[in-house]
Amino acid sequence: MDKIEKNAMLEPKDLAKYIDHTMLKADAVKVAFDKLCDEAIEYSFKSVCVNSSWVAYVANRLQGTKVQVCSVVGFPLGAMSSKSKAFEAEDAIAQGAREIDMVLAVGRLKMGDVQYVEDDIKAVRQAAKKGVILKVIIETAMLTKEEKITACRLAKAAGADFVKTCTGFGGGAATAEDIALMQEIVGPAMGVKASGGVRNYDKAIELIGAGATRLGAQSSIAIVTGK
Repeated sequence: MDKIEKNAMLEPKDLAKYIDHTMLKADAVKVAFDKLCDEAIEYSFKSVCVNSSWVAYVANRLQGTKVQVCSVVGFPLGAMSSKSKAFEAEDAIAQGAREIDMVLAVGRLKMGDVQYVEDDIKAVRQAAKKGVILKVIIETAMLTKEEKITACRLAKAAGADFVKTCTGFGGGAATAEDIALMQEIVGPAMGVKASGGVRNYDKAIELIGAGATRLGAQSSIAIVTGK
């Protein structure tokens, strides 16, 4: 039985363990984060993913539960300095984040400055010490196939734990083709997070079948209820 057939046997509720329940809108207010946390607890999602200014609040709301706190860093452009990204990661961890999703320096990658890109990831890796999961958002919609391969190799070399498809703010969406390519490059020692356009159970199953080990979604309840 191949991977897709196995994953087709997953019930909608079984997908909760894959999901980072996400709220990254600029205009989100406290009630939205209360709802986010309540839903994450009710459905046993893997984590909640928020901007760093909300980490302390959601960490307090989730205290005593099994739901992890994930903070984005350098979001959504990835064009901040490495020191800025490292500081944001360190501060988010101090506030309660146990997972960091950083945006790769996309422009530097596209101009071929691979040493800068690797050092940029390493700066955040050093700030996100042992025990904190680091995911690198490569923004697949902006990259050629060769650039996607290079991005994955650099993330692996810099010590990241996951590569991730998209911010959701730069156009495009997670595709099974990209997930399969990313998984092939990083190998079984690293995870692959599909984010961007993951809105229902069928899409989630397709991406997991392609190799995704984590899903970033706002439509998390629709995924786990099959609606």
